[in-house]
Amino acid sequence: MNQPKTVLVVDDEPGMRMALKANFERDGWHVETSAGASEAVRKCTQIHFPLVVTDVRMPDGDGLELMRRLRTSNSSTAIIVLTAFGTVAQAVQAMQNGACDYLTKPFSFEQLQSTVERVMRNSGNGPGSKTPQTEIVGHSPALMHVLDRARLAAQTDADILLEAESGTGKELLARYIHEASHRREKPFIAVNCAAVPEQLLESELFGHVRGAFTGATIAKSGKFELANDGTLLLDEIGEMPLELQPKLLRVLQEREVERLGDSRTIAVNIRIIATTNVSLQTMVDQGRFRADLYYRLNVIPLTLPPLRERLDDISVLAEYFAAKFAKQAGRSVPSLHPDFVNGLKKHVWPGNARELSNFMRRVVTMSGDSNIGLEHLTAEFYRPPAVKAFPGHGILQAGTPIRELERQLLETTLQLTGGNRTHAAEMLGISLRTIRNKIREFGLPPRRFA
Repeated sequence: MNQPKTVLVVDDEPGMRMALKANFERDGWHVETSAGASEAVRKCTQIHFPLVVTDVRMPDGDGLELMRRLRTSNSSTAIIVLTAFGTVAQAVQAMQNGACDYLTKPFSFEQLQSTVERVMRNSGNGPGSKTPQTEIVGHSPALMHVLDRARLAAQTDADILLEAESGTGKELLARYIHEASHRREKPFIAVNCAAVPEQLLESELFGHVRGAFTGATIAKSGKFELANDGTLLLDEIGEMPLELQPKLLRVLQEREVERLGDSRTIAVNIRIIATTNVSLQTMVDQGRFRADLYYRLNVIPLTLPPLRERLDDISVLAEYFAAKFAKQAGRSVPSLHPDFVNGLKKHVWPGNARELSNFMRRVVTMSGDSNIGLEHLTAEFYRPPAVKAFPGHGILQAGTPIRELERQLLETTLQLTGGNRTHAAEMLGISLRTIRNKIREFGLPPRRFA
């Protein structure tokens, strides 16, 4: 016989505790109660609770601190917050601290029951639960912590800001959140703000009517409309031009979009996930990104750790990529010698999981062996590329104009990366759009550095 699931009800009001206990028991739950945060923490160290329902304000602490302590000890517990002091700021804070949902007193038990069913289903602890499909591979504590937070964030409609280095898998995590949310059956639309030319980005996002500008021969829906009821990924949001940011802010606040050349507004119901490989806070401090837009996006912040902080995941990822690329090539999956894996762990991986993926593709494709060992690593693999002199300059010449040094540095970096603009941008710590602009500014051959 299946044992009833256990819920912990935390509230300093005896009447509320009794009412919730009676209603949960009527619905087949085993119920434990606590009158305060300290007692709740003690019980959570003794019993695993799939669900905790807690008030926010209590005499010996608050529910937000309780949530933080619960998340530290058990990230799989689903948490629903109840409060008579419902404000948007408090709701956001509750979500950031790990709440799955938020209800304001007074509420009916039918409302709570519906919330509980949805939270348990989406968290994977209830009947009909859905495990999100994702290619995010690994089991390191740093990665598991992020996935736990992402899964909890998915249960809300709050906008999410995902800051992480290039190659860590930001879009994969965004899709993971979409698949774990109630919007999973609706569209997932991604826009790379760095890849779309500035003059076309506004039309790409918001759409346009016929005749809105030269070449607009037909009306077009923007990505906001296409993502309606689903999730819109704004990739590399830091690349969005300053002049376009106020319009994006208005759309995020009003959840209404206006096509170019049209005065009619269109309501949209979407979750926004914005990603960036640079610090938006730094950009705000430098005046390169609007502070109000940053705060609007940064409701639930998430950060994917770089591969150098996930050493335990390198062997798992290497095996995953080896199997993936061997299957694509129609070959048997090669075995990875421990010395080979140890060699991988000595590398810094500035390109993160994407760099490891490309390396494993090359090894699997070029080796032709069923066993991959240390001989497949070269001496250059263990150290960063040597710094080369500027073309035509054995040493740095004093008095060289800064503009000329900048041109030489850009050209040399592009040569080192084989003309790969994305990798050059990562090495120089600048954006892909800046790379493109500088190539035009210095008159470097665009086809050579594509």
